[in-house]
Order: sequence, then structure tokens, then C-alpha cells
Amino acid sequence: MKQSETKAPGMIWSMLQCKCPHCRRGDMFKAANPYKLKSTLEMHKHCPVCGTDFEPEVGFYFGTGYVSYGLCIALTVASFLFCLTTFGFSIKDNSLFYWLGGNVLMLIVLQPVIMRLSRVIWLSFFTKYESKEIAWKHSKHRN
Repeated sequence: MKQSETKAPGMIWSMLQCKCPHCRRGDMFKAANPYKLKSTLEMHKHCPVCGTDFEPEVGFYFGTGYVSYGLCIALTVASFLFCLTTFGFSIKDNSLFYWLGGNVLMLIVLQPVIMRLSRVIWLSFFTKYESKEIAWKHSKHRN
């Protein structure tokens, strides 16, 4: 048996890869590339590995707006602190406005990734992680 099969995937890494929060192995989204804008948010109905339902109820993902907002604020604060410590801001030049324009551009470019990540994080709030063996046993009972 390979070491990667026995070691449990990390929660943060699984979220960044948009994996199922229940088994941390199955893909949540049909298309791997978030920049295919027609299919950015198309999700599997169930996890291909463990069978977890990705839409437990109608309107479940309305709460992802709060997560997305939090992620955007965190990115904005991080970019502000990076630019402040690296370049500094001054009233005499337009550096603050350059940062503001760059930050808006960064958030627009990262929006498909942020939307996907907010869905994964939101579902992770309500789904308990189980090891591969336990998740597989539960999926046999679901099917």
C-alpha cells in the first residue's frame, strides 16, 4: 500500500484543491479549471468517491456570500500590508490609488477561485470528515 493512501489528506490542502470535505478525495466540481466561466460552479450532485450529497437542501449555498466576503477582505488586507511594507504609501504620490486599482484587478481575476473556495469552505462547516474506509461503508448504504 502506498503511503499516500494511508495518510489522511490535510483539511486546508483539500479545501484548496476543492475536494469533498467528507472524504477529502473526491472532486466537488465537474471542471478542474475555475476559469472555464460557463462551468465554474457546476458541481457533481454527489461525491464520486464517498457519495456525499453536495446540495443537502435547496438554497444551501446562499451562505457562501459571507465566506466569499471574508476571503475578499482577507486578501485585501494582505495585499495592503504587503504593499505598505514593501513600497509604502504617501500622500504626495498616487501609490494608494495604484494599490486600490491593483487590488480591484486582483479580486476580479481571482473571483472564480474565490467563489469555488467559498463553496468548499461553506460545505466544510456542515460536513464531518471521515476516513476513507468509514466513508466508503456509508456510501454503500446510500447507494
